[in-house]
Amino acid sequence: MADATNNSGLLQVRLVTPDRLLLDVTAAAVELPAMSGYLEALYGAAPLLAELGAGEVRLHGGNSGDQVFFVAWGFVEVLPERVTILAETALHPEEIDLNAAQADLKHGEELWQQAGDDQVKYDEANSVTRVAEEKIASAQGKH
Repeated sequence: MADATNNSGLLQVRLVTPDRLLLDVTAAAVELPAMSGYLEALYGAAPLLAELGAGEVRLHGGNSGDQVFFVAWGFVEVLPERVTILAETALHPEEIDLNAAQADLKHGEELWQQAGDDQVKYDEANSVTRVAEEKIASAQGKH
């Protein structure tokens, strides 16, 4: 692991899921899908704790080069020299099973049709649909 205290103007970035560490690299910038919309973290940024949505994490520069990961749900901690992403799901776009994501999208649409006036079912349908749509877009390189 690289030294977290650096003067290089690069962020130390870690991407962690419950079952694996996907990244421990440096980057000049990190784009993240927060629940309130995409945000970008740069070296020296003010501290922030945000809830992750579903979408792509994009790393630019540093020893990471340009990389993309699909993530869904979790949290991100941004500190002036470090970004830690704790995601429920994180995959390289090439790890995404496109057929399964398309089946999930169909399932989400069926759930939406069955939700009626039940807000909990409606929210679940929207969540399933959103993750499936983001996975499909990531796998097809459409972001």
